[in-house]
Order: sequence, then structure tokens, then C-alpha cells
Amino acid sequence: MRLFGRVELDKKAQCWRIDAERHVAQKLQRLFAQTTGTARGTVELSNIPENCRDLAWFLLRYPMEVADEEVLARGAAEHIERIETLDRIVAATYVPRTFALADCVEQREYQRVAAEVYLKNRFLLLADDVGLGKSVVAIFSFTDSRTLPALVVTLTHLCRQWANFIARFAPALAVHVAKQGTPYPLPLKDGRPPDVLIMNYHKLRGWAGELAGYVRSVVFDECQELRRSESLKYEAALHIRDNTEFRLGLSATPIYNYGSEFWNVASALKRDVLGTYKEFERAWCHSAYYDRHVSVIDPAAFGTHCREQFIMLRRTRKEVARELPEVSRIPFAVDSDTAALDEVRDAAGELARIILRRVEAEQSVRWRAGSQFDMLMRQATGIAKAPYVADFVRLLVESGERVVLYGWHREVYGVWLSRLADLNPAMYTGSESPAAKARSVETFLAGDARVLIVSLRAGAGLDGLQEASRTVVFGELDWSPGVHEQCIGRVHRDGQQQAVVAYYLVSETGADPIIAETLGIKRAQVEGIRDPDAPLVEKLDHGGANLRKLAEQFLGEGQAAS
Repeated sequence: MRLFGRVELDKKAQCWRIDAERHVAQKLQRLFAQTTGTARGTVELSNIPENCRDLAWFLLRYPMEVADEEVLARGAAEHIERIETLDRIVAATYVPRTFALADCVEQREYQRVAAEVYLKNRFLLLADDVGLGKSVVAIFSFTDSRTLPALVVTLTHLCRQWANFIARFAPALAVHVAKQGTPYPLPLKDGRPPDVLIMNYHKLRGWAGELAGYVRSVVFDECQELRRSESLKYEAALHIRDNTEFRLGLSATPIYNYGSEFWNVASALKRDVLGTYKEFERAWCHSAYYDRHVSVIDPAAFGTHCREQFIMLRRTRKEVARELPEVSRIPFAVDSDTAALDEVRDAAGELARIILRRVEAEQSVRWRAGSQFDMLMRQATGIAKAPYVADFVRLLVESGERVVLYGWHREVYGVWLSRLADLNPAMYTGSESPAAKARSVETFLAGDARVLIVSLRAGAGLDGLQEASRTVVFGELDWSPGVHEQCIGRVHRDGQQQAVVAYYLVSETGADPIIAETLGIKRAQVEGIRDPDAPLVEKLDHGGANLRKLAEQFLGEGQAAS
């Protein structure tokens, strides 16, 4: 039998090195976009089960000498067994187990299926629609002794909510919420340590070394927090990942911006599950960088791949027959006071000119200028339209609505609080303690406050607002569409009895026009990956970085005004 080359495993780099005849090597690289060729003509492919299966298939057509044939065969067989097993679990004929929970708990079949997939797979990104009970799936898994003790990492304001959920669903489990960022002796209950330890992402860095090897499973709630690999909490998450057997990520919006962030989130659950970052980039992404990120070329295809490989499990409300009425998303133009923008015109103009300079040596200077320019413009835009936003909210309240109002800047909140003082607005932002946040929610649910002002990135995962409101107002905009989806999901979830309306209040000046355009651009990335069957209203546009567009617009308006 003719052999076309040699395959061997580099055990240190954990990659397959394929030395093949040139035409075979070129065909291999054409078939597998993630591969790379070395300077001496060797093709490299990371040693993960999926790649082992693909390489074994390729060798049927082009036989080669394989130095580590058993390793290759074992990896390929592992991938085949895993996919076939998980396919059976998600099949319509499969009957999932009933978990040992409190009698009052309704165990929905789609939630039990997700728990079965996770426990068999030992890792999973669960990206079900907002409000479908992803946290319940995690609690189901805690009834399996192999997952205990377990660690839940979540946002600061959700720690107590998680403790209450576990107490309701699985009261036999001992739960403790970490009270400080450095380890201390955990309290004992009936002579045993907690079954579940809950902490926020900021505390994870201090606890990672203590918990590695102690906890057997970890749940990363709102795991979009792990989208940035350069953060210290990401390093801590990887340390926990490498020392636990079960890893579950929960988020209806696992990425906020560009698809490349998905690699970070997925890799926090299983090392190189999408191959190395370079392989991921070559196989799925544009070759050019935009805003220091890479974008997935075909989000729908990539989303399908993640589902079929059981990296991610995502079910829509329609798929599990728990549909709510569609959200009415209404963009609404509001006036703005140009005085607020005029006050920052000189400083913003200088920053805009720095951003637009193309001197390579000034790249770090441009990035700093971009951050300052973004803050300055968004705050000025928010202040400029704040009185008109408050008036719009008042009209809604006078028509009988209770309003969840989203913003970002303290100066903007100040205007809203002043103009809406008689409506007793409650606050749920980054400045309040967890206890103060809880009181604000209670006040809003009781009807004593007709308006709840929430920071755009402070309310993810919050449950209960659907009992009091169906109306969301975005008084300020975020660059990321995933943030808006999370915000709407606070009221568009199980228990909502009315059709939800979300108003996007957009001014015609300042940062709003460019942000509104960008939201459509980024939605193509988020929706394609999460839901490949959903129509992508706007295609990805790479006409330039967002802040460059904003800088060009700002300087253009300044010249026109003068």
C-alpha cells in the first residue's frame, strides 16, 4: 500500500504533525481550514478528539505512517462515542431521569434533558432563551453526588438569589455565600462543609487556589463575564476549570460583541474545545481585526457547529413550547439639548483628532484617547437627552405603566431622579449594595416606586420584575446588543402576563446615531451564533472601527456648525 507521508504526535505541544507529499498536504489544508503549515512544510493540527476523528477519516483516503496510532484511534473513538450518546439524549424518544428535588418543583422535560447532556458531557454552555430556567438545570446537577461540593460563580447582585433558588429547589443541600475575597474556614452544617459555595466573579481570584481540587464542579453563571481572556477573573476561572470534573456555563447571551469572544467562553469550560485560538481564527474568522477583535465570518454556520458538537445547547421558547408574545421594540427619536455637547466640544475634538491619526507608533495613545472619547461622548449624549427621556417616562407612568428605565452614567441618573422625584424612583445600579438593590426591587414590586432605574450592566440574571412591569425604556444605549437582550429579559420571562414593549430613545446628535448603527452590526454576530435559523436583519459591516466613525462624525458636525 502506498503511503503518502508520516503522522506523529508532538506530546509537548499536543498537536499532530503531518509530513505529507505536497499535493496531499495542500489538500489537507484546503479541507481543514484550521490547520497550519510550518516553515519546513509540515501541517499541524491540535490533538483534540474532533480533530483526531477528522484526521483518521482523511487517512482512509491518503494512508500514512502513524507513529501514535493508538492515541489517534482513541481520540477518534472518544469523539464518536460522545456525539452518538448525546444525540440519543436529545432525541425526541429519550426519557430523561427525574431528579431528587423538592416535591413542589416542576421538573420540565427540556430542563431535565439539558441536565442529562451536561452530566454526560461533563461540560456545557447552556444558552437557552432568557427565562427558561438555566439555573434550575444547574441545581438538577447538584443532586448527582459526583458534582459535590460545587461552586457557583455569578454576578454580585445574584448571589443571594442563587442561595434562595437552591433552598427552594434542593433544601437538603447546605449552601454558603462567600463573604470576602480571601479564603476563610467554611462554616459547617451538621458537621459537614457546604455542598454549594456561591461567590461573585471578583472574589474568584482570591479563592481559586483554595478551591482547586476541592470543588468537583463549577457553574459559571452569566458566563459572558469570561469573554475577555486578559482579565484576572479569567485566569482564575481557567485554574478552576483545570481542577474540576464538571463545568457548566449559563448565559442567554454568551457573547456581547464579536464572535471571537466565544472562544474564550467555551475554552473556560473545556480547554481548546474549539481547537487552539489560532485554529479557531483560521477556521471561522475574518483575517483582519476590527476594534481589536476578530469577527466570525458565518455566525449561523459556526452556531450550528457548536450545537452539533454539543459545545453549546440552546433552545428557544418556541422549541420548548413556552412562547411569550414577541417583544415590541420601538426606536423613538427624542430631542436633546446641544449645550451638553457644546461643553465637551473642545476636549472631544482633540481626542477625535488623535483617534483619526494613522501614526503606527501612537497606537496605544489612540486606544487611550478612544476610551476617553467614548466616555465623554456617551455621557454628554445621555445628559443632553436626559430631560426628554424623563418626560417620556412620565407619560408612560401617567398612562398606567410601571417602567424599568436603563441608563449608564451617574450624571444622567441625577437628571432623571430630579425630574421624576414625585414618582419615587428606585435605584438598581453599580453604586448600591446588594441589600439596597434588594430593597429597591421590593419597593418597585410593591408599587411604591413607579420607576426602577437600572444600570445597563447591573441587572443581568435578575428575576421578579416581570411581576410588576412590561415596559422597558433605554434612556441610554450600550454598544452591545447582548446587553439590551439581557435588560429586556428582566421582564420578558416566565410569569409575564402581558406583551412587553421596549423603547429605544435615540437622539439625532452625539453618540447615539453611531451606536444605533453598531447595534445592528453586532446583532448579526450574536443572533447567528445563538440562533442560526433567525433572520439576520443586517449583515456585518466592516466599514471602519466604531469610534473612528464617531470621531469622523463629530469633527464633521463641528465643521458644519462653524
